Amino acid sequence: SCTDSPVILKILQNWVPRVSHYFDKVHYTYAGHQIVIQESIEHFGAVVWPGALALSQYLEANQEQFNLKDKKVLEIGAGTGLVSIVACILGAYVTATDLPEVLENLSYNISTNTQNMNMHKPEVRKLVWGEGLNEDFPVSTYHYDFILASDVVYHHAALDPLLATMAYFCKPGTVLLWANKFRFSTDYEFLEKLCNIFNTTILAEFPESNIKLLKATVREN
Repeated sequence: SCTDSPVILKILQNWVPRVSHYFDKVHYTYAGHQIVIQESIEHFGAVVWPGALALSQYLEANQEQFNLKDKKVLEIGAGTGLVSIVACILGAYVTATDLPEVLENLSYNISTNTQNMNMHKPEVRKLVWGEGLNEDFPVSTYHYDFILASDVVYHHAALDPLLATMAYFCKPGTVLLWANKFRFSTDYEFLEKLCNIFNTTILAEFPESNIKLLKATVREN
């Protein structure tokens, strides 16, 4: 049941235009911190997508409802790392994950933006959706308070493994926050599957950007 009355928002211009010799660096401000993100044109995961902006903005604005301080947070499909950096600034123990080819740029962004701050040191790890979860993230050791995901659903073949990954990490007590630009019918089909598995609420919509932000928790009988 995804019938809710979400709050209607627009993405704020939180990035600062800079005259820069490097076309690939974007400066943002979240939670009182300057964040500099290096994008790369080689990979999907190396560009800041609008869902990441929406989720970062929402986390910053709703710290009382979703208090990340000292919480264990896993980001799947972290891309450039913006959301993970914001979660880190908000006080979380962050593990940012993505495909192997994205990790170098992801690690660079996360380390440069968090190295001199008084906060929990974030971790960057490889996570291929649906693969090696039991080996790499055994349930006995790993429990997350929050799973964050932004713009992980688009025209790709790994939607079922993605859903399985969300289901794997979403234990009782875990909150999944997923922001996504809805472009294709497959996006809505994924949403429907998510609603069938989890208790799902649409927290916010950004109509100008076609973004929905959802909260999902595991169904407890």
